[in-house]
Amino acid sequence: MPQYNPPLRDMQFVLHELLDIGSVLKELPPHADTDADTINAVLEEGGKFAAEVLFPLNLSGDAEGCTLDKTTHEVTPPKGFKQAYAQYVEGGWPALSCDPEYGGQGLPHTVNQCFYEMLNSANQAWTMYPGLSHGAYEALHAHGTPEQKALYLPKLVSGEWTGTMCLTEPHCGTDLGMLRTKAEPQADGSYRITGQKIFISAGEHDMVPNIVHLVLARLPDAPAGSKGISLFIVPKFLVNADGSVGARNGIHCGALEHKMGIHANATCQMILDGAVGTLVGEPNKGLQAMFVMMNAARLGVGNQSLGLTEVAYQNAVAYAKDRLQMRALSGPKATDKPADPIIVHPDVRKMLLTARAFAEGGRALACYTALQLDIELNHPDEDARRAAADETALLTPIIKAFLTDNGWLATSHCMQVFGGHGFIHEWGMEQYVRDARINMIYEGTNTIQSLDLLGRKVLGDNGKKLKAFGRKIAEFVEEEGVREDMQEFINPLADLGDKVTKLTMEIGMKAMANPDEVGSAAVDYLRVVGHLTFAYFFARMARLALDKQGSGDPFYTAKLHTARFYFAKLLPETATLIRTARAGVAPLMAMDEALF
Repeated sequence: MPQYNPPLRDMQFVLHELLDIGSVLKELPPHADTDADTINAVLEEGGKFAAEVLFPLNLSGDAEGCTLDKTTHEVTPPKGFKQAYAQYVEGGWPALSCDPEYGGQGLPHTVNQCFYEMLNSANQAWTMYPGLSHGAYEALHAHGTPEQKALYLPKLVSGEWTGTMCLTEPHCGTDLGMLRTKAEPQADGSYRITGQKIFISAGEHDMVPNIVHLVLARLPDAPAGSKGISLFIVPKFLVNADGSVGARNGIHCGALEHKMGIHANATCQMILDGAVGTLVGEPNKGLQAMFVMMNAARLGVGNQSLGLTEVAYQNAVAYAKDRLQMRALSGPKATDKPADPIIVHPDVRKMLLTARAFAEGGRALACYTALQLDIELNHPDEDARRAAADETALLTPIIKAFLTDNGWLATSHCMQVFGGHGFIHEWGMEQYVRDARINMIYEGTNTIQSLDLLGRKVLGDNGKKLKAFGRKIAEFVEEEGVREDMQEFINPLADLGDKVTKLTMEIGMKAMANPDEVGSAAVDYLRVVGHLTFAYFFARMARLALDKQGSGDPFYTAKLHTARFYFAKLLPETATLIRTARAGVAPLMAMDEALF
């Protein structure tokens, strides 16, 4: 009963009109020949794969879930998943943005970002199987030895093998300094790794002949805490020198987690019993290497909620146009019917427009950040690479936390549009709500992202990264502030920019006296800065739409209405957030623990 249509028109608008991706790519030697026609053709075919192959498996996969054979420790995903993965590999999709040296197609990360948004809309649980492979690829591409790269990267790039990240243990989640998994050096230069990991997404399945686990563990003489963590490659099956699969390694799935959502993805408890591993990077420097994969995963999780926001919105709109309920307060609209479609009711429209604005704002921010990543990796000028790296670092926690918070709100709103039917599985909406909830938790909870933004990315460098992004906003405000038709967008954007500057300075001063002030303000602060980024992109999109009003294309009319809704109904949330951030830590910490 659910439906999904890839939002190709809006993706094209963001890539070609908002970001002018063609001009940017011409400055990046590996992508200088990638033109708009190529990008559009790739995304059109990617949309077909998402809508026609993956989407039909989403509802049934959620109902069926994964099955663990406790004797063999093998996990079977839902019906159709293995066949869909084979089509994914056959189509060359795993290699889309990977290095041609290892069999990749070498397309920009920005193209892969849009492709994965569509995959997440179609089937988030399925998409997590190949999605984590990208993170494993990035980590090994950045920190692997030439031998490790030659052995593993072609298999990950082709999709012949998949990858995972094994961090969390039963007694520790984000605080990886507490992990206990041990790595014992062997005479041949390998390591024997023993321990237990939990919450390992796609940790075991039968869709590929081998799974490459990236595992954090401690060497015998490792320093305490996070400075004593090393990273290891631990394949499900040992790999022979010629790249063929060898004997079964000592790592297996001990149990599947029983979860609220993403039922079709195998979330595993992984047991390592003397598993053979090889060191990635330097001893005790594993966290730095794993951060490559973690940052990729954080951008990916934001993209998961962006995908869910889009598909939930599409289904809620279709339902609201069809469902008859009551008459409009201003008088009947569908006079030939016994009641009006619920889309005539103001609060239904508010819920729909909220989801639409979160999807369109999120798409703009996510694509912009992916393009900065392409610049960081490929621009010939070192200063340009450094500036793009700073901006990507600043925006990564915002994408992870702001987009997933918004996804939770949007899917919940869209389920509400369905009324009682939204609570019923066959309509698909309650699954989107359940699936969206995990995105706020894993890959670093949204509170952790908020602390990262405020404490590390903003106060940690005295606001350097934030000021650089703020200059882009200020330049746009100065350029467009003279236009009368832009005042409704420019004035609130400029006002919020000033307030963010003042709020940042105020929190920074208070934190010097009491570091807990950062913890009390961080979540509200991230959401304020998230709105600042959305306001900037919606103002830019509104300018483009205003300039195209005479084209007769209803796309621009809708874009302008969405921007106006965002500024009128969603951006004002920042007033409350700034006030609660300024309330400080006292109301949170004053009460004695015994009184809780």
